[in-house]
Amino acid sequence: MFEALQSFTEDLPAAIQWLGLILLGAIPFIESYFGSFIGVVAGVNPVVAVVAAVIGNIVSMTIFVLTAHGIRTAATKNGAPKELSPRRQKLKDRFDKYGVAGVSLLGQLVLPSQITSALIVGFGAPKNRVIFWQIISIILWGVVFAALGLAGAQLTGRF
Repeated sequence: MFEALQSFTEDLPAAIQWLGLILLGAIPFIESYFGSFIGVVAGVNPVVAVVAAVIGNIVSMTIFVLTAHGIRTAATKNGAPKELSPRRQKLKDRFDKYGVAGVSLLGQLVLPSQITSALIVGFGAPKNRVIFWQIISIILWGVVFAALGLAGAQLTGRF
């Protein structure tokens, strides 16, 4: 299976490989980590796989952040914020405990960066700080999973 995937990927033009990984990185739950992992396992240069998946993830996460910021701004314009549901209150408590950096770096263990970042902004965190920490998190997770993919491919003799 890996050999067929690598053979298929090698036959594609480099621009299509990049575009495919950018699109994979933009999909919640696939993001930079699985996008870079899939790219490496498919035989794409690890640096290219990480960069492409990270670009896609950052673009989609930024769209989510800016949308959430706009919605929050409109919703809080005319009054006090609504009472949070128990589930959202639990998320808010974690946000208060770990801050923007902690939730950005660790939140991807639970939810996609797009959803995590939108929730953080929804709780009132500054959008630029959220974007900054999410970019750091997206890059770190992409590199870690590319390294795991590379190690797995080398262990199985696929690379």
